[in-house]
Amino acid sequence: MRGWWRELAGLVLPVDCAGCGAARVLLCPDCGDALSGAGAGPVRPSPRPEGLPVVHAAAAYEGGVRAALLAHKERGALPLAGALGGALAAAVLAGCGEPGAGAGAGVGAGVGAGMGELVLVPVPSTRRQVRARGHDPTRRIALAAAGRLRRAGVPARVAPVLRLRRAVADQAGLGARQRRENLDGALAVCRGGARLTAGARLVLVDDLITTGATLAEAARALRAAGPARGAAAAAGVAAAVVAAPAGAFGPVRSGTRTDQKSCE
Repeated sequence: MRGWWRELAGLVLPVDCAGCGAARVLLCPDCGDALSGAGAGPVRPSPRPEGLPVVHAAAAYEGGVRAALLAHKERGALPLAGALGGALAAAVLAGCGEPGAGAGAGVGAGVGAGMGELVLVPVPSTRRQVRARGHDPTRRIALAAAGRLRRAGVPARVAPVLRLRRAVADQAGLGARQRRENLDGALAVCRGGARLTAGARLVLVDDLITTGATLAEAARALRAAGPARGAAAAAGVAAAVVAAPAGAFGPVRSGTRTDQKSCE
């Protein structure tokens, strides 16, 4: 089954590794190891935006990891969502204080027994971006991560309850202050969002953290929506697949050996 899936993927994807270009493999062993989540840990942008939750990421945004993320996000290499979702799952576990998370190879069976339900809340893409890319990469990775967590014994689901309530500029090329101003007040919880997330531990998720402005605004929107329990959970933890630039964060390292409910 795996063989025919790879051949089918080869019709629409390059046959070379998305990370380093090695021939005839979607991800080579080295690039797969870089996304294993073995180095997952806390990251902190400098300056740190007000209201930013504690963020954990699985890898640094460099080399093959960067190439793989961009291949999935911008070039429609959808099968990479599995590997990226595994990395995100490791970052989620590290952020939720799971013993041993981020220190081993990925997410193992039974690792989260007794943790309680986790609800992954992806940062939304603009409709224009979704149309241009043909998919919502962060939501797709979050769904893959939730599946990986469930297989490891952690009750997890995705609730895309955040929405953009006004137009925002493209963040590319903007500095930290400009990003904060661009996103200030831009996100809100959609109607029924509190019901979809009630009683669970919320984890904000994004594919990439740079200045932290996006996750800080997402946390503000969740806190503003309440109720108090959800606000406290939302303020406490967030996770990303990768962090960039690598020099501004620590101690994430790279290169180390569903259920979807929405009120949209």
